[in-house]
Amino acid sequence: MIELSLGYGGPSSPTSILLSLLLALGLTQALGAVYTWTFRGMSYSTGLVHAIVASGAVSCMLMLAIGNSIAAGLGIAGGLAIIRFRTALRDPRDMMFVFAALGAGIASGLGAHLAALAGTAAFCLTIISLTYTEFGSQRRIDGLLRFQLPITSDESAVMAILRRHTRFVALVTLREVAQGQAMEHAYQVRLGDPRHRTDLVRALEAVPGIQDISLLLQEPTVEI
Repeated sequence: MIELSLGYGGPSSPTSILLSLLLALGLTQALGAVYTWTFRGMSYSTGLVHAIVASGAVSCMLMLAIGNSIAAGLGIAGGLAIIRFRTALRDPRDMMFVFAALGAGIASGLGAHLAALAGTAAFCLTIISLTYTEFGSQRRIDGLLRFQLPITSDESAVMAILRRHTRFVALVTLREVAQGQAMEHAYQVRLGDPRHRTDLVRALEAVPGIQDISLLLQEPTVEI
């Protein structure tokens, strides 16, 4: 086997370098696939998936170039310090995927192939289990209920309906509309089951004189 000095750390085998790079690419592609399968949100980014896959090869290349040379490591660290990464990752989950891809590339570049395989497999299994078991999620539905009610109507009937169909209700705003002939009510409501929203609206529609009923539901974890 011909040994070539392909890195600052001393002679290296082209076969081992190719194996490390291919392993880093394969592991980061698995991370990108898991990210795509388990993504739950509104702002999916293809560029982030590409960055996850590419970061493994880049970090592996740097580790192969550094080898056992402290001087090379300091030089590369100084060069990277000049680069300013202005892309902000608002979701901590995205940050962990990028960090996992960098870790897989670093482990592959250092020759710790078993650690790279085991670590990536453990990370992927953890993310899949957390996603499909919905670990840490809260089963509550927060919403904003608005309607107009004539000033001569009995509000106690409306409150009875709200208490019957919701777990929590709180008045947010109350103002006059229709030149003082009606009042616009806005309530924050919490439904134990989102399927009850139709029953709530239908029960309110049966109240005499009620108009313009609107129910806006929003998951508390969704960012718009």
